Amino acid sequence: MELAQIRNFCIIAHIDHGKSTLADRMMQLTQTVEDRDMREQLLDDMDIERERGITIKSRPVRMRYEAADGQEYEFNLIDTPGHVDFTYEVSRSMAACEGALLVVDAAQGIEAQTVANVYLAMENNLEIIPVINKVDLPNADPDGVAHQIEDVLALSTDRRLRISAKTGEGVAEVLSAIVDLVPAPAAKGDATENSTRALVFDSVYDAYRGVVSYVRMVEGSIKERQRVRLMASGRDDDIKEVGIFGPKPMRVGSLSAGQVGYVIGTLKNPADILIGDTLTDQSRPANKALPGFRRIQPMVFSGLYPVSAEDYEKFKFNLERLGLNDSAFEYIPETSLALGFGFRCGFLGLLHMEIVQERLRREFDLDIISTFPAVVYRVHLRGGESIEIDNPMRLPDVTRIEQIEEPMIRAFILCQNEHIGDIMRIVQDRRGVVGKTESIDTQRVMLTCTMPLNEILVEFHDVLKSVSRGYASMDYDHTGYVASDIVRLDILLNHEPVDAFACMVHRSRAEARGRQMCQALKEVIPPHMFAVPIQAALNKSVIARETVRALRKDVTAKCYGGDITRKRKLLERQKKGKKRMKQVGQVSVPQEAFLAVMKGQVT
Repeated sequence: MELAQIRNFCIIAHIDHGKSTLADRMMQLTQTVEDRDMREQLLDDMDIERERGITIKSRPVRMRYEAADGQEYEFNLIDTPGHVDFTYEVSRSMAACEGALLVVDAAQGIEAQTVANVYLAMENNLEIIPVINKVDLPNADPDGVAHQIEDVLALSTDRRLRISAKTGEGVAEVLSAIVDLVPAPAAKGDATENSTRALVFDSVYDAYRGVVSYVRMVEGSIKERQRVRLMASGRDDDIKEVGIFGPKPMRVGSLSAGQVGYVIGTLKNPADILIGDTLTDQSRPANKALPGFRRIQPMVFSGLYPVSAEDYEKFKFNLERLGLNDSAFEYIPETSLALGFGFRCGFLGLLHMEIVQERLRREFDLDIISTFPAVVYRVHLRGGESIEIDNPMRLPDVTRIEQIEEPMIRAFILCQNEHIGDIMRIVQDRRGVVGKTESIDTQRVMLTCTMPLNEILVEFHDVLKSVSRGYASMDYDHTGYVASDIVRLDILLNHEPVDAFACMVHRSRAEARGRQMCQALKEVIPPHMFAVPIQAALNKSVIARETVRALRKDVTAKCYGGDITRKRKLLERQKKGKKRMKQVGQVSVPQEAFLAVMKGQVT
């Protein structure tokens, strides 16, 4: 098909604003899917996606649309994840498009994720088409939402696209607007004449066929039995199959400029194909790769351990299976004195970490414990060397450290006017700074804040929802590193450090965090035959302490009378025995103690 008849676009929206439902209606109207094969959230394959109403893995689909004048168009919808954890994947999916449908709930209006996604679409120079959804709800206010879009996002709503994706009302007008407003694809950037360049915007692993790469053709064409080169990794590959999504994979043999589809080669390792890489002809390679590629770097790290040591091999095998379909998930083996053998895992963010742990429990039937989540710190040593650490136990001696830098975020928080004071207090308690406030309408305001990433890892979202009665929403993006007074907090049981409880905190919060952790552990560690001191230490200086009292046998029970010295003699003998036992005794730490700390009960 000619480039002029191709439209490549994505749909961006806040969670539960109707993105997947709109995609369903568009596929029905274009007869891409038969009614008997239709189901809700057709493009969402995982149970977690369907339950939570979120998109985790992007999935494209090709549709044929016939306009009112009889002209036939090829629509390529590239469904994108919506959460900030997958920002890079979203940016690569947007790089494969020329336009974006911005779906906003007519009852809820603009949310934090809406703002973040619009900014990302603007950075990719997409033509953004606002669509107001759920106009059939009794509390819908499409006019008010249209004013929000114009005032906050500076987008025109003259097209008045007001729809109900659930009933199909107005969806036909959206298809017509895509033809009129989304530009046709064109060759991008500088390349040699008649060269081939394709953007790899996603990939999945198939157990029988190997790695399936999702590509958008920018220039030239790709055919089966063609030898191609991945420009970022430098690897060559032989193409065995080329196809499109309709929405099921359909083999077509070749893809030409402007089209979206998939290619399957001979590479079997998903790590060999990088998201954002450029695919070119091996015999006539392009001079320059497509812009925007970078290697995905995990932002949050946590240790994952099987509850039972007998499950370690099963745990390792299933981690490998999970990693095949999630190229952003990284893991390396590590050992903890308290938890045994496990893995240090890297995640893109909090949602990514939660999804991986949920999939391990649900899909692979694993019972796991996760250590305290940590971010990546940059440590500058006195000799001029810089290192990055994701595990508190790898922090060098304090005498060698010049300074420590921690990652920062820019957060967008939308809330009701009456909750602004409480939310500003929460932000400031987490070492954040409110940069500016913008009124969305007469009832809501948007706060733009700068905060350390480490401060939102545990329970921040829960506290935010609690003080706002569920009305506040938040999204964020990463802004770089800033020097900060970060220290390592160690927890000692019976004067011995427990590596699984160590964490990195700001010095101003170290004492409060130490007291909370000691109190939580005191509640769950059972009494021993000797007293167990629980201490929080900062640079080998104890800043908090609790003591688990010893079990005490009533050795004076047999004394029915006589002089008091008789009882004292028995008590002194018991005391000497406990002192000797303490020197050789070991503290038994139950699993509940780790769960109490890891689940955030001590934040």
